[in-house]
Amino acid sequence: MEKVVDKLADYGIDIGFRLLGFGLILLIGFKIVKLLIKLINKGRGFNKLEKSVQTFILSFVNITLKCLVFATALGFIGIPMTSLITLFGTASLAIGLAMQGGLTNMVGGLMILIFKPFKIGDWIESNSISGSVEEITIFYTVLKTLDCTKVVMPNGELANSNIKNFSSNSKRKLCVDFSVSYNSDIDKVKKVLNEVIDKEELVLKDEEIFVRLTNHGDSSLTFTVRVWTKNQDFWNLKFNLLENVKKAFDKNKIEIPFNQLDVHLDK
Repeated sequence: MEKVVDKLADYGIDIGFRLLGFGLILLIGFKIVKLLIKLINKGRGFNKLEKSVQTFILSFVNITLKCLVFATALGFIGIPMTSLITLFGTASLAIGLAMQGGLTNMVGGLMILIFKPFKIGDWIESNSISGSVEEITIFYTVLKTLDCTKVVMPNGELANSNIKNFSSNSKRKLCVDFSVSYNSDIDKVKKVLNEVIDKEELVLKDEEIFVRLTNHGDSSLTFTVRVWTKNQDFWNLKFNLLENVKKAFDKNKIEIPFNQLDVHLDK
């Protein structure tokens, strides 16, 4: 009986030692991985790469090294490496079949890095979602919208969708419609619009400026203004035009129509 107790005690000590080692390997290993990621991130050569490539590489290296640390910890508690390879192979196959979307996202991330439809800092729109590209990881791309909402989009979905990249050129064309009443003088409206544009510093004056009557609506005439501006000035210019055109119309007594309802009562 004493021998059985001694064996159980030895076995318990051995198991405890292995579990302690398992935990220490994970703890120390993950800290080393974190340190290596920081060192890579501070490397001069690494910082010369595009930001989108940097985030993708860091994400890939982080996942790979943590898997190696976990495999090492499992080996310490007595699981043979051949068994680990078999286990990981079987698990990878099962996970791959169950999570085909994850593999699709990883391939999509590689396609984004290779073909570069956008990069970090670009303003893009896809599937009716628009925002600034904050991060490109191995599986997901992170966007920040105008209201600072964080949107996480799968790379596979992005790689297989139409993408509008508004930052691909250094300048951008702004198109704004203005409605006036039918009794307005067309030439006067065009003159007022051109005067507002001439005073606007954010408009690129050496590019084409378009101001024309473009539509006869149900209750108003529509004038379209098309001007060019620097990419970073797009939104400021749009808001400036909306405000200043309204002020100019009011000053020149140009009516902006609004929906009205006429009610006739029969006695």
